[in-house]
Amino acid sequence: MPGSISPVPPATHKPRSRGPLRYALLGSVSLALLIGGPLALENVHGLGAWAPQAQAVETAPPPVGQPAPNEARPVGFADIVAKVKPAVISVRVKIEQTAMASGGSGGADEFGLAPGSPLEKFFQRFGSPNAPSLPKSQMVTGVGSGFFISPDGYAVTNNHVVDHADKVTVTTDDGTLYTAKVVGTDPATDVALIKVDANKTFPYVQFADSKPRIGDWVVAVGNPFGLGGTVTAGIVSATGRDIGSSAYDDFIQIDAPINKGNSGGPAFDMNGNVIGVNTAIFSPSGGSVGIGFDVPADTAKAVIAQLKDKGQVVRGWIGVQVQPVTADIADSLGMSKAEGALVAEPQANSPASKADIKAGDVITAVNGAPIKSSRDLAQKISAMAPGTSVKLDVLRNGENKSLTLTLGELPATREAKAKSDHSGQADNGTPQLGLSVAPAGEVAGTGQSGQSGLVVTGVDPDGAAAEHGFRTGDIILDVGGKSVANAGDIRAALNEARSQGRHDVLMRVKTADATRFVALPIGQD
Repeated sequence: MPGSISPVPPATHKPRSRGPLRYALLGSVSLALLIGGPLALENVHGLGAWAPQAQAVETAPPPVGQPAPNEARPVGFADIVAKVKPAVISVRVKIEQTAMASGGSGGADEFGLAPGSPLEKFFQRFGSPNAPSLPKSQMVTGVGSGFFISPDGYAVTNNHVVDHADKVTVTTDDGTLYTAKVVGTDPATDVALIKVDANKTFPYVQFADSKPRIGDWVVAVGNPFGLGGTVTAGIVSATGRDIGSSAYDDFIQIDAPINKGNSGGPAFDMNGNVIGVNTAIFSPSGGSVGIGFDVPADTAKAVIAQLKDKGQVVRGWIGVQVQPVTADIADSLGMSKAEGALVAEPQANSPASKADIKAGDVITAVNGAPIKSSRDLAQKISAMAPGTSVKLDVLRNGENKSLTLTLGELPATREAKAKSDHSGQADNGTPQLGLSVAPAGEVAGTGQSGQSGLVVTGVDPDGAAAEHGFRTGDIILDVGGKSVANAGDIRAALNEARSQGRHDVLMRVKTADATRFVALPIGQD
């Protein structure tokens, strides 16, 4: 079975009579959701600092690749685990089955993922094993992980662990049970903040202040399969991973085994700081194969600060649909590098439209900081507060411009999206586009009556247009930055692009309610 990426939902099961432990009740899910943030050990309540043990000094030089004679090195993870484990908790929730939508979307809804949420779409994209159906009136229990971040009982877990929860109970490392309340959640990053109110102080940890390096050791602590506190170790395998769950993906990839039930647990560095919140795994079966994903500490810290202060996350918004600048698109625009975020369409009455940002603009910098990709733009803008004045550097028709706008607030019903490019690979040796078109005003049902544009009436399945995602009913709004009203306009735009030495021509295309740019190969005559 091919591997799939999917959030690791909390373990869910029906109430049952006592009997032998049956792992089958836990099910299997292809993507384990596990979000956390780095925590600083020196501030762990009641936890001492951990120092690696020095080894005996050798008189002869060590072999190549071995540590120097006097270099301190850890002999294991027991010391650090003993100090941080008391801050890690098990999170158990009770959810009314009717609160868990049962839309049959590949198993996502059955595990408590809200309809339309980024994680539900993630399941739909990558697939997941089927979960057993439950009676609509059934009360189900979910199990995840979490960790205290302050002595007064604030704790971090995953949004998907506590989403729709009617009751949240946490179990500390010493086996004590407490009732917790949900302070706030952020579905876009899958981070949630909960609070335990008790007349006592709790052991806690802090997030790391620096980013981990690829190859650094990492220790994951959590509650896999509801078994209780469990520790695994590995290394940081990669950083900056985009797994397609939202526009804010910036995951740390680790190979420390994490499984269903580890959701919301912390991943520690060797100083006892939390580098990330365990969120997802890549797996063909739902079990760990050594590819796990963590929400970085800096992301989790920023989200948690807003959840604690406001109960929700407020993000900056400029109001544009953007897509990546591929090599083909860069060539069609005369750009030397495939960088920046291409504006497919500014939204009506948005800060972008008021600042005169136009479709076809490439945003190359925000306040002087270069924009590498559409995802980079989404992350930079969302990290700013609404009302902030920002300067955007824009490439328009080969000329650089600077525009200033005031950020709005991302509406609750929207999510800033860095649209994926589906243009595929160009076939530079095929000058024919493989399209038949008709003026939009002459085709019934297009909604373009009296306006310019060409409706795609036919697509050659073996042509370049089909390869780049064109479908019958698409509306070509402009080609090479110029409006088109007939097939002759397209031919003129192709000839102009060829005369400029371009291998691709950029088309702005409307499909349903979305607008995107597609770079089609035109070849050279």
